[in-house]
Amino acid sequence: MKAFIVERYGRATGLRAAEVPEPELRDDDVLVEINAASVNLLDAKIRNGEFKLILPYRSPFTLGHDVAGKVVRVGLNVQRFKPGDEVYARPRDGRVGTFAEFIAIDEADVAMKPNNLTMEEAASIPLVGLTAWQALIDRANLKKGQIILIHAGSGGVGTFAIQLAKHLGATVATTTSTANVELVRSLGADVVIDYKKQDFGKVLSGYDVVLNSLDGDTLHRSVNVLKPGGKLISISGPPDGAFAREQGLNWFLRQAMRFLSFGIRRKANSRHVSYSFLFMRANGDQLSEIASLIESGIIRPVVDRVFPFEATNEALAYVEAGRSKGKVVVKVI
Repeated sequence: MKAFIVERYGRATGLRAAEVPEPELRDDDVLVEINAASVNLLDAKIRNGEFKLILPYRSPFTLGHDVAGKVVRVGLNVQRFKPGDEVYARPRDGRVGTFAEFIAIDEADVAMKPNNLTMEEAASIPLVGLTAWQALIDRANLKKGQIILIHAGSGGVGTFAIQLAKHLGATVATTTSTANVELVRSLGADVVIDYKKQDFGKVLSGYDVVLNSLDGDTLHRSVNVLKPGGKLISISGPPDGAFAREQGLNWFLRQAMRFLSFGIRRKANSRHVSYSFLFMRANGDQLSEIASLIESGIIRPVVDRVFPFEATNEALAYVEAGRSKGKVVVKVI
């Protein structure tokens, strides 16, 4: 089958189009013919080698974390899916590879595709949808009446998180550029900070939750936005000791991550707020709940551009440039 693979880590090498064997189907797997896959900044970071200590893939390996497609075969133990089902998923770490024509995925990571979305729209959802769900519901326990700041509201996670937070009954503030103010307002943002004109740290205060996906400077300034007891959740790092323990990393890496997060944890503690790093995990049951919200019209996908499969490297470069509104998708079929 055709696939885009990482032969060696590094930005300059890019992804190489290659012919690779069709994936092996395990007893708990579904084999999915891929219609579309979305592109995430995580793909670029893995290609560059930024996660090789945490996610030690053996090259060459196929990249890609989001998929929508059709089940063509199922393993012996599979109960929830059958050939012909239209599904979507974020395969678990260690088994990614959606920049390809087929992928084998553990059925626990898979859900039926929202029936009101195209394959391209459905492929845009899993990683950002699960990230927002796990940040706002699992980690923040966001409640009706609380106030949350979601950074980068026009990005992939931001566009989803704004809508989910509004559904949960929160008041939502977000940061974005001038060009995207109307977009985030249309998604439900109550307070919009145009970072080209305003400093969010001087405008906002007393917040319950901040969801950060930006750089370290933004992360540190976000502490001051929170009220005592507030929660600062970052999906862009730095990783902390709790994450290292969850990943089962060795003592050296656990200490390294405690060191990396020492500054922000100390600052958070001084303000009586909590800091945590979130690294999304695959979860088919949560994707099923997300599909229900989409089918009910509560959440809608935001897709910036769709690239043909052969232009996967160009799609990745476009995401790296940081100017996409919502998600970027690669159409395989």
